[in-house]
This record gives sequence, structure tokens and C-alpha cells, in this order.
Amino acid sequence: MIESGGSATAIDPRPSEEKDAPPAGKPRRDDAEALRQEIMAKLAYSIGKDPIVAQNHDWLVATILAVRDRIIDRWMASTREAFRTGRKRVYYLSLEFLIGRLFKEALSNLGLTETVRLALRELGVDLDTIADLEPDAALGNGGLGRLAACFMESMATVGIPALGYGIRYDFGLFRQTLADGWQIETPEDWLSFRNPWEFERREANYQIGFGGTVAMREGWDGAPRHEWVPSEIVLAVAYDTPIPGWRGEKVNTLRLWRARALDPIHLEAFNKGDHVGALAERTRAESISRVLYPSDATPAGQELRLRQEFFFTSASLQDLLRRHLLQFSDVRSLPEKAAIQLNDTHPALAVAELMRLLVDGHNLGWEEAWEITQRTIGYTNHTLLPEALESWPVTLMEGLLPRHMQIIFALNARLLADTERKREEDGIAPADISLIDESHGRAVRMGFLAFVGAHKVNGVSELHTQLMKRTVFRNLHRIYPDRIVNKTNGVTPRRWLFEANPGLTELLVEVLGKGLLDDIEKLSGLAPFAEDGAFQEHFFAVKLASKERLATVIAELTGLKVDPRAMFDVQVKRIHEYKRQLLNILQTIALYDAMRTQPHKNWVPRVKIFAGKAAANYVQAKLIIKLINDVARIVNSDPSTRGLLKVVFLPNYNVSLAEAIIPAADLSEQISTAGMEASGTGNMKLALNGAITIGTLDGANVEIREKVGPENIVIFGLTAAEVEERRRSGPSSRQTIDKTPALKEVLDAVAGGVFSPDERNRYHRIVRDLEDHDWFMVAADFADYVRAQEQVAALWRQTPAWRRSAVLNTAHSGWFSSDRAVQQYAEEIWGVPVHHKRRP
Repeated sequence: MIESGGSATAIDPRPSEEKDAPPAGKPRRDDAEALRQEIMAKLAYSIGKDPIVAQNHDWLVATILAVRDRIIDRWMASTREAFRTGRKRVYYLSLEFLIGRLFKEALSNLGLTETVRLALRELGVDLDTIADLEPDAALGNGGLGRLAACFMESMATVGIPALGYGIRYDFGLFRQTLADGWQIETPEDWLSFRNPWEFERREANYQIGFGGTVAMREGWDGAPRHEWVPSEIVLAVAYDTPIPGWRGEKVNTLRLWRARALDPIHLEAFNKGDHVGALAERTRAESISRVLYPSDATPAGQELRLRQEFFFTSASLQDLLRRHLLQFSDVRSLPEKAAIQLNDTHPALAVAELMRLLVDGHNLGWEEAWEITQRTIGYTNHTLLPEALESWPVTLMEGLLPRHMQIIFALNARLLADTERKREEDGIAPADISLIDESHGRAVRMGFLAFVGAHKVNGVSELHTQLMKRTVFRNLHRIYPDRIVNKTNGVTPRRWLFEANPGLTELLVEVLGKGLLDDIEKLSGLAPFAEDGAFQEHFFAVKLASKERLATVIAELTGLKVDPRAMFDVQVKRIHEYKRQLLNILQTIALYDAMRTQPHKNWVPRVKIFAGKAAANYVQAKLIIKLINDVARIVNSDPSTRGLLKVVFLPNYNVSLAEAIIPAADLSEQISTAGMEASGTGNMKLALNGAITIGTLDGANVEIREKVGPENIVIFGLTAAEVEERRRSGPSSRQTIDKTPALKEVLDAVAGGVFSPDERNRYHRIVRDLEDHDWFMVAADFADYVRAQEQVAALWRQTPAWRRSAVLNTAHSGWFSSDRAVQQYAEEIWGVPVHHKRRP
């Protein structure tokens, strides 16, 4: 135990039965020997290699297969139990699952890390070396996909039977490289050495239709029935990955769909010499699961996006209906036994597809099918950005999904008819709630479709939920006032604390007891230690070790040497104008100028760390990446800063890189334009690991402020309401810039080519956009952001005060667990009884 004269650490706070318990994860030699033999067997009989010639990758796959075997028994037991008890099951539909590397997470959750380390050591193999060879499964772009991955692990942990549905992208999101500071996208070939975690289920395949016509026929009862006759059929083939919960007690399934052509080759065309054309059908089909988020800048790109969304939605619904009928026989009991959750708007076609399957496939009446659909589906909205809410041209929908367009038209007519009286009372025009937007050509509002087809619609932070009610779903909320609820996001502590930061985890367990590992909200017991000098020293020794490791990563990736004792000021997230990496780099330029002109001041050493990917067709975001790298080139080579300021952009941000950055962060940049970030989960991960947040009152920053206390977070900038008012009535951005001399000087330097001497007008567009409209309030918030950064620097100089705030951020972050989040979904949306985690 930590020794101190302070009262906070004078008494061992752990339960008596834990004080003499062996350290967590201490391996038993007989277990290690058994695993060693299993690994050797896998190497020989599954990999076909002799240990003498085996490469590190061979050892990795062999070890994964041995560990996977231990998961399979628990996986099958979990599945059998769900079938035996008939418990309601959650089906989680998400276009993204950013699962990252699974090897170390599985070892941690099964309690096998040190056992496997010992087994491999006896074979002359280093665990960490081979673990680093596992590819990141790049099946997501950011918080949306990472949340889905956290939820799958948490549902297994708390005992919620669940099946995740998504797409098995061949290349996922692109690999980001930098060429002279410009983002370059290359394929992320994560399957090049196959995926040893997955099981192909060739028997679980479904035909997915596109195009064609809708015919009328007479049903068995004489009533007219619709029959969709597609002109194109694609096969969806399932690949299953087991997702173990904490301690491996329950294991759920992630089922990803791969697109295949019914006929892999047109043999007649091939034999006639058309060797390329013979494969055209196969290429068209397989393109559906080729790449995550193909560019939709062209009509072909838009069509591919829509094909992707319908492909995985239809396959998932067909599969879950088959599973339901196999177990319960009657499709009418679906709402009692299944909860379908749409993770954002991408799977919104589930509303129309479930109706089609129930009405056309199972011969249910319209009213009964609609009741089943609404009672079964829930919808999570993740954004207020119009482009992310999605709308598809009616002409595209009619050509690609003609039966679904009929169903949507019918649902829309029913919606407008049913709400007529309420709309007239409240002065709501039909166009305000119509599923068809006719303002710029007819388009289907997918967010509205998901809203009307769900029994509950949830936001992902308190502020976001309130803004949903006031903005994008304002009129629908007035008609259905009980439908929108809040479920604030969370992150799994197993991945983002136990695995990513084992040093801090060990310290926390030493102080709070091993019960923390099963109940992360016990972190609140850390609060009394925040004032304790001895504990602060231990806490920040762990932080320094993490920073030294990250400094090594920075040197390896960029060649830049940074001082681990400097403040690590971190902004790592998708590059987007509303997330305001631009505000950060403009303040960095102002700080750089101040350091050069006022060298006598007591400047706090800083390392500004950026990472994130810009969408391939997002020109402005890619230009911001280039600006960050141009600023870094100038600042890092300028001796006048005396090494007090460094700027680094780390390429190819992914889960594994996040696991290196987050434990090392001192300052967490959560500086989005207020009202535009739905929640954020990076803010939660960073606070959990002892970073202090600088941010706006946006997304979950509001709840973080409530939990950690306003004195332990640095808030700046306009509120969401003030942003709305400023957009309506000004002042203009040019007036704001003229009244902010530091900003004007920075923008003059950027526009004048100081950071782009090879192309002096490179950043004219960025500066012109700020001067003309400043939609994202960069100029409006600049002065207050500079003030907030000065406040951060002042706090950093007061070492005990900084350390106290950092400890309290960790202490009060237990609530932001995805365990808490999924239990709230289960109890308040899904109607699934939660078998709470057994406490040791």
C-alpha cells in the first residue's frame, strides 16, 4: 500500500478478504503449461509450422486460436442458455463496429494475460511483440463505431443476450499516410493474413434484392398481395466473431455480412473471350462490402452507399426473423422476444424492410405489422448535422428499392392522416413532418423514417437530446412528446483503463481493492486521495511512464523528439470543421508568436498532439490537416521557442494508437462548436485516464462538468443557445476578427503564406471562409479559447492543484461506463431484464 502521513491513506480501504489476495492476473504454472501445449498444437495442426521455422505472425495466430478455443465453450454455453430460457434478445444494427485489435482485450477479459505471457516466454516468444502484429479491424470511423464495440462488450459483461449486425468490409476505412503534410488514403488491408477470430457461416446466407418490379397477386384469403421481383440478387454471407464480456462469463456474437454474387463468373462470356465482363456481376456484388463509407460525391457513390445500407439491414432482419421463428414459431411474438436497435440513421431502412417481410413474406395485415415494427425497433440518433441524418432521392429509391418506396409512401400517408387533428391544433404543416422532403426535389428523410418506425428515439447526451427536441425532430416531438429519451454514451473501462493503462489500473486496485475491476463506479472512492501528496506522486509517476511510451511512438512515427515532462495537449478525433481542429491550430500559432516576442515569460512547455482522419472527399478538412503539418514544420524547427512548443500530427489514428495516446494525455481538447457534438466518447476516455478537459458546453462535456465539478474542467466559448442567436443576428465574423487583434495577426500570417512559403495562397480559402460566415464560430470563440488556455497554463504551474484535478477526473468518471449505458437501454428501451454482474 501507499504510505503517507495524510489521513486519506492511513487506513487500507479494501475489504478484509481482499487485503491478502494475490495480485490480479498472477499466472499459475500448470495453466501456463497447458496453454503452452495448446499453442504448440495450434502451430503444428492449424498453421502447419514447425517451431524452428515459425515467424512471429505464426505464433500470434496460433496463440489467438488457443485463446479462442477457451472462448468457444463459454460462447456456446451463453447461446444455449439464451435459447433455453427464452430471454429477450437485443439485435444491434450498426454500419460501423470499430473493434480494433481483439487479442489483448480477450486476454484481459479472460484473465489470461500473464498466463499467456509465461507460456510464450517458455517458447522464446514475447507476448507484446506478437500482439503488436495484430491488425486493427478498421470497421469504423470514430465514436459511432467505437460506441458499438463498447456496447457489444458491455452487453456481454452485464449479461444481456445480444447479436451485433454490421458489414465485413474487405478494407474498412482507409489507411491514412502523410505526403508532405497532405493526407493520402490507401487501402487498409486488415484481412491480408486472414482473421483468426471469425467463423464463416456459409449456411447463414440470404438473398438481397435490388431493382426490378412489384407485381400484384391474390393471397390465400383472396386479398391482394404485393410481390417484389428484383432484377438483381446479391448473396449475404455471415461471419461470426465471439465477443467475451469481463471475466468471460458471457459471450455474445458479432455477425458481419460479406457480399457475394450468386454466380461468381459468367462462364459463357468468359469462354467467348470477355474475361473482364465475365466477372462484372461479381465485382458489382462484392463492391458492397469492399470499403467503409465510399465517397458519395458521384451518383454511383450515392447508389453504393444506399446498397450497403439496405444489404446489411435486410440480411440482419431476415436472419433475426429466422432465429426468432426457429425458437418461438410465431412472428407475432417478436416484440416480446426481440429488441432491434438502430445505431444512427444508416439502418433506417429496417422500418420499411421489416414491414415488407411481415406483410409480403409472412402475410400479416398492415396494422398488425406496423404495431410489431414500432414495438420492436428503437432508434439512436447520433448527430444533428443534416448530411449525417441522410436523405435519399426518391428516384434513386424507386429504381433500387421499388417495394420499399411503396411502403414509405404508404407510411407517410398514414402518418399525415393520423396526425391531421394534432397538426392543425399545433399549427404544424404536413411538410414539417412528412417522410418526403420536397423542398429541393423529392427525397426520403431517413431520420424521420427511423423516428416514426421506433417506439423510442434516444439522444446520446442530455444537451443533444434537448436539441433533438428543439431542432431536427421538433415537430415530430410535438406530436409524439414521449418518444424521445436520453441515454448518455459510455465507454468500456476494460479496454480504456484496464487494457490501455495497466499501470494506473494496478495503482487503483492497490488503493480501492479488486472490487473495482467488477464495478467501475467504485472509482468514486478515489476522491479522498486527490489531496494526498504521496498518492499524487504515484499517480503522476504512472502518467509520466505513459508519456515516455508515447514519446517513443511519436519518434518512431514522425522522427520528432518530445519532452515527456511537457504538457501533452491532445486533440484526437475525426477531422471535421465542427470539431474545430482549426481553432486549436490557430491558437497554437498565436502561442508560437507570443513565445517568440515575449521570451522572458514563464511559458509552460507544451506538446500539441493531433490525430484523426478526414473523409476522402472532405476538401476543407484535408486542408486543415495540411495546415497543422505546415505549422508543425515551422514551429518544430524554430530554435527561438527553446523547445517549449512542439506540434505533432500522428498519422492513421485508430484504436491501437488511441490506446497509446489517451493514457499519456494531460489536457483533453473537446472544443466542438456548442450544439454540434452529440456526445463524444473520447472526452470520457481521456477523463477516465486523468486528463483535464478544456472544452465548450457541448455534448457530454456538460455531464462531465457535472460529475467532476466545474473547478476541475476548463469551459469556454458560446453556449448552444448563444451560437444559434449569433448565427441569426451577428455580429459578423469580420467585425469579430477586427476586434480580436491576436486572431487578425494569425489569420494574416496564414493567408500571407508564412506557413506555406512554397504556395502562398494555399490557405486563402480557410481565411476567406472565416471572414465571410464563420459558421463554426472559430473567430467568435477564439479570444475566450486563448483565455482558457492561459487558465490551463496557470493551473499547470500549480502542480498540486493540477494533480488534484486530474485525480478527481479519474475518480468521477466511473459513471461514464458503457455498462451503465447498456443497462439503461435494457431497462428503459429494450425491456430486457439485466442479470447484473456477479460481485466477487
